[in-house]
Amino acid sequence: MKHRRLCRAAVAAAVIVTLVPAVPAVAAERSPVPVPVVSAPIPGTVPGDRLAPAVEDTYPFFSTPDDLAAKGYVEQEFHLSGVADGWDTSGNQVATDVPYRTRIVVRRPAADRAFNGTALVEWQNVTAGYDLDALWNGAAMMRAGYAWIGVSAQRVGVDQLRGWSPARYGALDVTGGGRYVADELSYDIFAQAAKALGVRGNGAPLGRLDVRTVLAIGASQSAARMTVYYQSILPKVEPVFDGYAFIVGNAPTRVGPEPVFQVLSETDVRTPVRPSPDTDRFRRWEVAGGAHSGWRGQQYRAPISVRDLGAAPVYDCAQPPFSRVPVDHATAAAYDHLVRWVRSGVAPPTAPPLLFNADGTKARDELGLALGGIRYSQVTVPTARNTGDNAGQSFCFLFGSHQPFDEATLDGLYRTRGGYVAKVVHADLGNVRSGYLLPADALGNLRDALASGVGG
Repeated sequence: MKHRRLCRAAVAAAVIVTLVPAVPAVAAERSPVPVPVVSAPIPGTVPGDRLAPAVEDTYPFFSTPDDLAAKGYVEQEFHLSGVADGWDTSGNQVATDVPYRTRIVVRRPAADRAFNGTALVEWQNVTAGYDLDALWNGAAMMRAGYAWIGVSAQRVGVDQLRGWSPARYGALDVTGGGRYVADELSYDIFAQAAKALGVRGNGAPLGRLDVRTVLAIGASQSAARMTVYYQSILPKVEPVFDGYAFIVGNAPTRVGPEPVFQVLSETDVRTPVRPSPDTDRFRRWEVAGGAHSGWRGQQYRAPISVRDLGAAPVYDCAQPPFSRVPVDHATAAAYDHLVRWVRSGVAPPTAPPLLFNADGTKARDELGLALGGIRYSQVTVPTARNTGDNAGQSFCFLFGSHQPFDEATLDGLYRTRGGYVAKVVHADLGNVRSGYLLPADALGNLRDALASGVGG
């Protein structure tokens, strides 16, 4: 206890010296975030036999099937350990120096020259009962050179890991031996994971990569946890993240020095009342036709679920599930904007909100597509009715819907293939110019349009 207090005092002094120009005077009262003990990379980084007794014969849970090596990337897993403070959801400190042990998964460029200098630290989502790397977007992240770090911060995810592979994860605990089961330690653990990225030497999570910018990212429930952290806890502790991305979930209303970017699908926008307007520290984007949990994420995770859980979930929804509108295009653009915002003070572009009728329902066109918001070519040059709405069992309400148009409707919309493709290109160029779409994703949309056969 005494040792940690001395460490906190030393770190606080360093924070004051380096951040005085940008941080208010109250920063002197902030508690420092300790650097956790980082293990060497855990052996077994390639999926194998998880039932084997030796750690070397296991692999990280939900290890990505993406071909990382072809893109010059590596995946490694580390254990973090130390002592963490506990906080309730109102920002009251409820515990001090509670021992913990958890894991992080790192996907990063193998070579320094391929790294763009930014680490995306994701609070892994546990709504399904296990750790989910909801925001891993391999194609976009690897082409840009980001490092991605997934943090197991919550009890539900860690408990599932312990049962999934006792050999690999049996020593993990984020509850202080069962004393703090409401994720009171999760906020400090998440922050300590960011501090761990500065560790150097053998076994460093980021190897020899030189990190310039550290962004906190979280989706859905994880965004809600990050909101508690930013809103009520961050004013009392050392800032360790340079910016925050809250994806398909809550965002804080407090205005702090660290910029906040919120990206919402159509699913997530349920009322015309917005809690916070855009400011010089806050941006909110709303994606027309997008779903909280859409098609691309489901397609990516299905084979992993079969491999690690025995089967992929099957849903019986009121409408055909999983909108094809790529919300991940918005998040990819948002990360790049957020980096520029942090490094150069260049604020991201604003975006129009989704529109609502006078009775509070979402405004839609004659094809049933949402009006307003960021409108990707999948909405402005549609081949299907994609919405953010659905109903039915389990998580169906989060999946949105996808109902392809029949041939007669398509023939009425697009007389020729060239005309259809030209409209897609025109829509995507407009979104690129507006800053809502990256050129590489526009090119991907063009390839999809050419392969679609729409227009004959």
